[in-house]
Amino acid sequence: MISASYVGAAGRRLLQSAWIASPNPNFNNAQLVGDTAASDYNSLQVQFQRRLSRGLQMLASYTWSHSIDDASAGSFGNFANTLGAGLHSGADRGPSDFDIRNAFSSALTYDIPAPKWNSWGRAALGGWSVESIVQARSALPVNLSVGTSSLVVGNRVQLRPDLVAGQSRYLLGAEFPGGKAFNPAAFTAPPVDPKTGEASRQGDLGRNAMRGFSATQWDLGIHREFRLRELARLQFRAEFFNVLNHPNFAPPVADLSQPNFGLSTQTLGQYLAGQNVGGGGFNSLYQTGGPRSIQLALKFMF
Repeated sequence: MISASYVGAAGRRLLQSAWIASPNPNFNNAQLVGDTAASDYNSLQVQFQRRLSRGLQMLASYTWSHSIDDASAGSFGNFANTLGAGLHSGADRGPSDFDIRNAFSSALTYDIPAPKWNSWGRAALGGWSVESIVQARSALPVNLSVGTSSLVVGNRVQLRPDLVAGQSRYLLGAEFPGGKAFNPAAFTAPPVDPKTGEASRQGDLGRNAMRGFSATQWDLGIHREFRLRELARLQFRAEFFNVLNHPNFAPPVADLSQPNFGLSTQTLGQYLAGQNVGGGGFNSLYQTGGPRSIQLALKFMF
């Protein structure tokens, strides 16, 4: 069965927070929460499904989509999502933090038929099954900044840089992790008001205007069941994560003030785990984007 669907969503009057510096002499700062954000999502979703027949079943899906908003979160844990009160409306309108334009996934299971030529062949080669999962997606957006947060006309926001005319935004070459980097010469900090020391305006580079790296991973599982009794089975499993050991890179460093700006400094698996693998983050066995790993298991089911 093949199906194709249009899926869309529109969000209006969504929560968005603003961090206001010195609103009056009695307060150093104040948090303003308003229903000022909006979002729009449009997608084409295609799915192929083969129901279980002759030991084979498969599910594959592809999504082509675009998500745009003013803020992808209502709080200012990430200052890129804060409201700049007094700045022009729509200043932060851009791709959502989670905007993935192309996404593909497929899952397949197959019970390998046992040979029929003799009982020894059936005993040695019967009972095997294969599971395969493939995931691929295009790059997530990256929001460039000058520092983690800055004051712009009395608002604490994530200050974006200005574009430098005539410079390419990306650098390509084998000397860069993943073969790509952001070009430091293409961006510069916005002007500063000499009286207040604050940036006089937001940078002219749009929110989430850059893109990091795409990601692809193939996971494979093989198992065999041995029937011991009528209600008891022994199952051997071998599971391979990132079978091809395909390198997936985290987004490049987005802070223009950092010495390694524009370069990816870790794998996607480390990035998704908060750089905390083994200390509360996901192990590579349970997270996409890590190096190839293998897990063996023996299960007794009754």
